[in-house]
Amino acid sequence: MLPPEVMTTAQQEFLDYHGMGIGIIEASHRGAEFDAIAKNSEKLLRKLMNIPDNYRVLFMQSGGRGQFSAIPLNLLPEDGFADYFITGHWSRCAFKECDERFGKAVAHECLVRDEEGIYHVDYSKMEVTKGAAYAYVCFNETVNGIEMFDLPDTGSVPLIADMSSDILTRVIDVRRFGAIIFGVQKNVAPSGLVIAIVREDLLGHSRKYCPSILDWSVMNQYDSLFNTPCTFAWYMADLVFQWIDRLGGVLELEKRNIAKAELLYGYIDSTDFYRSVIAFKDRSRVNCVFTLKDDSLSSKFLAEAKEHHLIGLKGHKVLGGMRASLYNAMPIEGVQALVDFMKEFEKANS
Repeated sequence: MLPPEVMTTAQQEFLDYHGMGIGIIEASHRGAEFDAIAKNSEKLLRKLMNIPDNYRVLFMQSGGRGQFSAIPLNLLPEDGFADYFITGHWSRCAFKECDERFGKAVAHECLVRDEEGIYHVDYSKMEVTKGAAYAYVCFNETVNGIEMFDLPDTGSVPLIADMSSDILTRVIDVRRFGAIIFGVQKNVAPSGLVIAIVREDLLGHSRKYCPSILDWSVMNQYDSLFNTPCTFAWYMADLVFQWIDRLGGVLELEKRNIAKAELLYGYIDSTDFYRSVIAFKDRSRVNCVFTLKDDSLSSKFLAEAKEHHLIGLKGHKVLGGMRASLYNAMPIEGVQALVDFMKEFEKANS
C-alpha cells in the first residue's frame, strides 16, 4: 500500500510535472527537474535514517534478488567465504545465490522450532566464523512472518542487512551495518528500484567480472545515474520520504506500527480459532502470518474477506496460511477492519 496523499499527488502531476507540460516519466533523467528529485530524495533519506557521511546512498535497479548477487560480487574475495544467518525463506535464497554461484557461504541455521511447533530466532547461533568476509542477515522474513529485533555482534566483520520489507518502519542505527539494501516495493515506492546504503570502505573491492550496474563503486561514481534509472519509482520514493518527514519521521511510524501489530496479534492470541506459530518476541510487525485451526475453512475465509474488500491475505505459496501485511501506509483503521471481519468469521464458523 502507498499513502493515498502520495498517490493523489502523483496523479495530479502525472501529465504535467511542475509546469513542464509533460509527466516525470517522460522527462530525461539528465534534466534539471529529475536531478532535483534525485538530490532531494537522498537528502531526505539521510535525514530520516540519520545516515552518517561516510555511507554512500545508491539508487539502483535489479531488485532484492539482484542484490543477492551484488553483495558477494562486491564483497567476497575469490578465495574467501561469507556467513549467512538463516532465519527464513529469503535469507536462504540469498545464501544459495552466493554459495551456488560466487563462492563459499556458511549457513548458520538460526530459526528453531520447539516441541509445540512454535518458531523462534536463536541468536546464539549467529556467531561469525573467523575469516568471514561479511555476515548477511535478512531483518524481516516476509514469508515466515519473522522479524529480528536484536543485532548479532559481528565485531570487525561487516554486517550486511536486507531490510526490503521493514525499512523505515522502525528506528535503526546505520552505523551498526556495513551495508543495508532494500527493494522499495514494500514501504517506499512501486517496484523497480533498490536502494543500497554502503559504508565507504566497502567500495572498490568488486570482482573484475561484476556487471557495472551491480558494482556499488561504479554506481557511486556516477551518482546512481550510470544507466537510465527507474525514474518513476525514484520520484515516488521522494514523495514517500516527504510524507514520512511530514508525519514526524521514522519514530512516529514505529509507534504506529507497534499499535497496528498489537491490535492484530492481540486478537489472534485471544482465541484458539486462529493461531500464530511465531514466538512473541520474533513476530513481524509488518507481516502477520497466521493459520486457521480448521484449515478447510481457509478458502472460504479468503473469499469472504475479498467480499469485505480485504485483499492480499493469502499466505506465501511456500508456507500457505494467511498473511496480513501491515506496511507503513496501512492505517490502523485497516487493521481494525480486518480484526472485525475475523471476529465475524469466527462467530459464523465455530
